[in-house]
Amino acid sequence: MNIKKISKVITTSLALSLVLSACSDNKASTDEKKDSADKGKKVELIYARGKDDTNATQKMVAAFEKKYPNIDVKFREMPADTGKQHNAYVTAFNAKSDEIDVFDMDVVWPAEFAQAGYVMPLDRFIQKDGIDLDEYNQGALSASKFKGKQWALPKFIDAGMLFYRTDLVKNPPKTWDDLLKQAKEDKGKGGTKFGYLMQAKQYEGLVCNTVEFIASYGGEIINDKGEVVVDSPEAIKGLKKLVEVATSDVVPKNVTTFAEPEGHTAFINGQSAFIRNWPYQFALANDKSQSKIVGKVGVAPLPAGDKGPAAALGGWQAGINKNTDVPKEAWLFLKFMAGEEGQKMDAINGGHAPTINKLFDDPDVQKANPYFKEEGFVNALKSAVSRPVAPNYTEISDIIQIQVSKAIAKEITPEQAAKNMQKEISSKMEK
Repeated sequence: MNIKKISKVITTSLALSLVLSACSDNKASTDEKKDSADKGKKVELIYARGKDDTNATQKMVAAFEKKYPNIDVKFREMPADTGKQHNAYVTAFNAKSDEIDVFDMDVVWPAEFAQAGYVMPLDRFIQKDGIDLDEYNQGALSASKFKGKQWALPKFIDAGMLFYRTDLVKNPPKTWDDLLKQAKEDKGKGGTKFGYLMQAKQYEGLVCNTVEFIASYGGEIINDKGEVVVDSPEAIKGLKKLVEVATSDVVPKNVTTFAEPEGHTAFINGQSAFIRNWPYQFALANDKSQSKIVGKVGVAPLPAGDKGPAAALGGWQAGINKNTDVPKEAWLFLKFMAGEEGQKMDAINGGHAPTINKLFDDPDVQKANPYFKEEGFVNALKSAVSRPVAPNYTEISDIIQIQVSKAIAKEITPEQAAKNMQKEISSKMEK
């Protein structure tokens, strides 16, 4: 006999409607569900995610419902702003709402949501169904692992990459020292004003750049045991190289005001030989309506330090609300969406880079996303490392931003920045 999930009025409104429904009479709702279960009606499942400007979600849901005709999936659109989306989830889940069953999470949320008891661990489902986690990008997978358990599955991935002018650069640099050398040589050629562009403004993008430099020299900020380890020789070496690059004459003098928009605008206007950015940069640089460098862009992994190249992980994960009353059906949907079939549809219709590695070799996926064939693109994704996994990530990020900004401004040394981060992050982790 099927279970019927009765939802409240499905809206595309935001946190307020979510909170109001969470505060409704739970007993009445439960009674309705029991009555519906007795009638043997179909299960209704609520899936929440941010705004989707493509038809990828709609097509994926339709394919799932065709495969599982006893389950109706209703899409609840959340705020496009990730901060507002995060707050809406927190408000609802704090109230122990069962209104949402499956939902998308930014890559830095799983640890926080796991610690707060918002999400259901997936290990028993994964083991029971024999899901091969080795098929996934391991950096993306690690971002949803906390205290030895898997709390989400990665849906798609973003990672920091090196984009370069192919008319100026014959072979992309392999190391950070190579980058500085080539950027200095290419600065001023082909109409360029700069050699290298990065995100050095005091915001989350600076954290991503910091993670990449530190990891490329074998360092970490927080290790997989939850220990703060940023005050190490390896991490300090990475910080020194970051400061060296950010204060060199190959970057704009006002590089500390550069976030993604400032950088990508300068790059597509032909002002730099190199830029560190996310995968969207490739399509943007080949957009004839706004780019001056169409057909002249290559992509490669970011330069290596002593350990090798490292790319800060971005992207989205999917998890199950701990208070869902349809865990079996929620898992079936999550498994489909984050599995090979769902990710293939999202790659083709939504343009997202899959987290299941073999999909990059799929002819249909490559046809829809020609740059997925680029060896440099795939290799860059394989070098992805997660940002610090912590339940209070926002506080950790703020500390990193402040200390690294001070180091770039030469107010403190990289060694002092590492010591300050070690002390302050440790203090936050102990709470």
